[in-house]
Amino acid sequence: MQKDKHWYLISYDIRDPKRWKKVYQLLQGCGEHIQYSIFRVYMNQTQLQKNRWRLEEILSKEDDILIVRLCQGCSNRVIDSRSPNIWKQTPKKFEII
Repeated sequence: MQKDKHWYLISYDIRDPKRWKKVYQLLQGCGEHIQYSIFRVYMNQTQLQKNRWRLEEILSKEDDILIVRLCQGCSNRVIDSRSPNIWKQTPKKFEII
């Protein structure tokens, strides 16, 4: 059963290259890399909390992370130079068995 999912924009500023790489790898597994330190992810509240916990395990006090939930209307108004309609589409669901 799929819970209510939303787009999230995750941006981070990490001072240490090793921690940066760990965060990058974590987010790459659950979202799309948009720019150097920005990901877009489509997840439910449970997945978000799980990933926030994982991020807290990696980050130090000198690092910063910003997670912004985008409502459907907000995600439809995002201007993305890669594709005008990329944020309006619900990502395809893949399951690994």
